[in-house]
Amino acid sequence: MKNRYIVKISALFVLFLMIQSCAIPKIVQKEASVSLPEAYKAKEKDTLHTPIISWKTFFEDENLVTLIDSALVNNKEVNMLLQKVLMAKNEVQVRKGEYLPSVNFAAGAELEKVGRYTRNGAVEENLNIEEDKEFPEPLGNLSVGLNVSWELDVWKKLRNAKKVAVMEYLATVEGKNLLVTNLVAEIANSYYELLALDNELENLEKNINIQKDVLEIIKYLKEAGRVSSLAIKRFEAEVKKNQSELYVVRQKIVETENNINFLVGRMPQKVTRTATDFINTSPSVIETGVPSQLLENRPDIRKAELELAASKLNIKVARANFYPSFGINGRLGYESFNAKNLLKTPSSLLYSLAADAVAPLLNRNAIKATYKNANAQQTAAVYEYEQTLLKAYQEVTNQLSNIENLHESYELKKQQVASLTESISIVNQLFQSARADYMEVLLTQRDALEAKNELIHTKKEQFIAMINLYKALGGGWKS
Repeated sequence: MKNRYIVKISALFVLFLMIQSCAIPKIVQKEASVSLPEAYKAKEKDTLHTPIISWKTFFEDENLVTLIDSALVNNKEVNMLLQKVLMAKNEVQVRKGEYLPSVNFAAGAELEKVGRYTRNGAVEENLNIEEDKEFPEPLGNLSVGLNVSWELDVWKKLRNAKKVAVMEYLATVEGKNLLVTNLVAEIANSYYELLALDNELENLEKNINIQKDVLEIIKYLKEAGRVSSLAIKRFEAEVKKNQSELYVVRQKIVETENNINFLVGRMPQKVTRTATDFINTSPSVIETGVPSQLLENRPDIRKAELELAASKLNIKVARANFYPSFGINGRLGYESFNAKNLLKTPSSLLYSLAADAVAPLLNRNAIKATYKNANAQQTAAVYEYEQTLLKAYQEVTNQLSNIENLHESYELKKQQVASLTESISIVNQLFQSARADYMEVLLTQRDALEAKNELIHTKKEQFIAMINLYKALGGGWKS
């Protein structure tokens, strides 16, 4: 009879599982449909080179390398993200512990006095107890032992949840690498902007000195009656204008220095740099490799890829909620109302072992909603991954075109500056020989100043374009 009862219970349970499985949705995952081309636009396929080199090798300026080194240690945002990485790593340990047996040591003490007109009180009252052996009142109870609980991971729900935690941890590591890449690029861009401002300030000061010299000549010519006071006023106004511009440039230098100091994680101070010969310095050249290398080198792509893999596993975790869960609970220890008898074996020994199975039957809306959310998150992760790929390829092609156009623009501006520099001495000679008026001198000097500043700006943009290409190819997070 006992065996038949067990067989009937088992058959009913199997039938219940079959009914449950019919109501469980199938896993349908969206796959990414965007793929990278074999080569960059207007570039020949190059599989021999990789753009990933150490930023310490890519940046040749020792002052810049020192700034970046210091920033990676002291930048507050990097340090905050490192703590988030540590928390994600700890979450892996939490998930790992969920599918392992849990063993706890427990000790307890209890004191109880039951009412006479209760079930327990009536039982004690009617017991045939000899004199001097009546039931203790109040009744104490002491216990000590081990409690064991274990949820059997039959459907791999807990193990998949641990894998999700691992991928999310790795994604936070890639997020940290992405932050480092952006930080290195931002410091480098600000550094070369600072060098450009130094050169712009120097160019402005030189131009002011030239204009002052011309102003003295004009004053001498006015005394000789060759020019009017209008020429003096126009040149004085131009000198004052450029002198006021000095303060604007100096303010930009202060703000750029403070931005670098903020990124480095230190109080405002002078930024050490060498701005001499900036205009004749060329940025480092970098090999682009092939687009497929972006999958390995760009932290944002690797992060999106890990988040996509985690979202796929999350669907399996959510689906496992439709299945029944199995658990085992046990207890082993000693229990007695008398302390001196607590550890007596076997009289005070106690043990228990129980197994249970729990399955959702009615009102499974919460489980269905969780499953639908997991599917929606996986679809969103696919779109995010595809968007990251498109953005990466676009950034590289944009910078390749930018570098080429800036090179052509710089060469033409360089020729323009050379021509205007020569024209300054020519117009000064013509002016002193009365074959040119003061306006020609004034406009020539103004054009030369603007052209030289534009040349400095273009040189800065060349450095920034190469830095941004290095960043777009996935460089900057490996030291």
